Amino acid sequence: VQLQASGGGLVQAGDSLRLSCAASGRTFSSYTMGWFRQAPGKEREFVAGITWSGASTFYADSVKGRFTISKDNAKNTVYLQMNSLKPEDTAVYYCAANGRYTVVVPTRTDLYDYWGQGTQVTVSS
Repeated sequence: VQLQASGGGLVQAGDSLRLSCAASGRTFSSYTMGWFRQAPGKEREFVAGITWSGASTFYADSVKGRFTISKDNAKNTVYLQMNSLKPEDTAVYYCAANGRYTVVVPTRTDLYDYWGQGTQVTVSS
């Protein structure tokens, strides 16, 4: 699976952005997908994830209620709708896929098999 993230940009606090992650490969629908982010000088952290069927989602506490993850298997794309953005959301955002966990959303980076190249999100105050 190859992943291509897009949609990042420079916005002001309170604005919204929608990130997209387009995947290649015929088995995209069988993958649990996750979004992670990495700010300068910090470790990569889990943001949100969705199981292959879309039945289950999971969010980091820091984004719960503001971000929404969704998956369109017909378009081989996973989205991250980010509302009420804050300066502390500034980071490079990565999408990732794993084919081993189909019922729950893993939050550890080492449990994901495929990664996109990242897209920069900058939120100014």
